[in-house]
Amino acid sequence: DDHFTRKFLNKDKKVDDGFYEFKSKTGQYTMWFPEEYQLLHENEQQYVRDGNFYERWRASSIEKHKGKNQVNDIQVTFSEARKQENEEFSVETLLKRRFNVSKPEKIETDEARIYYQSAYIYFKGNEKYVINDKKKHVPNTYVAYVADKNSKKAIQLSFDSIGKNLNSYKSENEEWFIKLLKNIHFDEENSNE
Repeated sequence: DDHFTRKFLNKDKKVDDGFYEFKSKTGQYTMWFPEEYQLLHENEQQYVRDGNFYERWRASSIEKHKGKNQVNDIQVTFSEARKQENEEFSVETLLKRRFNVSKPEKIETDEARIYYQSAYIYFKGNEKYVINDKKKHVPNTYVAYVADKNSKKAIQLSFDSIGKNLNSYKSENEEWFIKLLKNIHFDEENSNE
């Protein structure tokens, strides 16, 4: 049980099996936070906040699976400087940088537009390889761009899974990731519109 992580969680509000409510220190959004994760804070690059308009954090969990470590990592970047007309460009740029593709999956909720994509990424030396076909390889990286419909707020979220037991997850990881995305809620009263 990590003291730093607890400062962000509403431990009285278990929102779903395996999740607690995470309240941003910006006061601008809440989201579901997996209970087995811990916010990283060993150095000033792992948790960064600038007033109430920018926040970046990483959280990870290490699971034992058949004697081997499975490391899962979430990175979230919140900002309130998005220009509506640049939304599609921001999404395309993000996906091209990570996956060499620009066509995301898209989900709309009452309050947000959610763009996401997944792929299997690996390196040989300094060379990055991306397998976008889910039939060829189970994804180990998921990336999303969540844009608030009522303000300039946006969140970029990525989930990476490092380990050998990826085959056992398949659609579970994607369902879990989408559940995380759909439960990001931007606070209306703090909008600087």
